[in-house]
Amino acid sequence: MTAVTSTTRADSPAALPGYTTPEAMPRPGGRLTKEDLDPLVHDAGSGDPAAVHALLRKIEPVVVRYCRARMGGRDLSYLSADDVAQEVCLAVLKALPGYQDRGGSFLYLVHAIAANKVADAYRAVARDRSDPVPELPERPLADNEPETHALHVDLGARLGRLLAKLPRVQQEILALRIAVGLSAAETAEALGISPGNVRVTQHRALGRLRAMIQDEEF
Repeated sequence: MTAVTSTTRADSPAALPGYTTPEAMPRPGGRLTKEDLDPLVHDAGSGDPAAVHALLRKIEPVVVRYCRARMGGRDLSYLSADDVAQEVCLAVLKALPGYQDRGGSFLYLVHAIAANKVADAYRAVARDRSDPVPELPERPLADNEPETHALHVDLGARLGRLLAKLPRVQQEILALRIAVGLSAAETAEALGISPGNVRVTQHRALGRLRAMIQDEEF
């Protein structure tokens, strides 16, 4: 995210107390179900700074991990996954004052904003083909051997290609459950479906993914 630079915008989440850089980002801690988020969302929407900061600390790791998973470690034109995550957090903060609880989960709104921002990033690079779209490994390499670098890039590109063949809901569930680390209940609230549906769809998605990997090996 641009938050790690010395030129952080004043309205960026990085300018708020309690901000955590992506490099130090833990897996989502604590529960993110409706009953857990509602009190924070209510207070944050009323302008309570402490509640805003606490809510941001809860959702930011989810947003960062989601964007990194959906963008596959790529820089799309001038946008990286962490840049997109920052835009998501800003959009969520701007939506807080007008948010109305109609019985759904705030996590549904967060996911909808994140999914739209990722889609916008892909549309932006599709309109501007003048910049290269490099394939980057998800994590810094342990060494600089060319063979290791090529292996990481190849595996990441292969997995991304296979995941892209899955139905959209299966891609979203795998991203939220495996990459982000949400529970079945939290994933269900983010997508507006039942936890049972999440579990069944995840099982089917993993089965299809295994089958595609096996087909490629023969």
